[in-house]
Amino acid sequence: MTEEQATQQSPELSIQDLASLKSIIDVASQRGAFKPGEMTQVGQTYSKLEAFLNEIARQQEAQKTQEGTQESAEIETPQGE
Repeated sequence: MTEEQATQQSPELSIQDLASLKSIIDVASQRGAFKPGEMTQVGQTYSKLEAFLNEIARQQEAQKTQEGTQESAEIETPQGE
């Protein structure tokens, strides 16, 4: 891949990247990296990020449960009848 191709691709941000960002904010706040006046904005952003990640985890769990239910139904249904 050339440099030009790399810059033309849109940047990707994964769920794992967002989880890492949440951890970074957590560590930075514990170490006192933010000034008191910045804490409100940092806290609001952290809360939004946490809610988003929790919703994604909930959706993934629901999808796994649904797939498991579908697989069980397929196993119980006799083929060729």
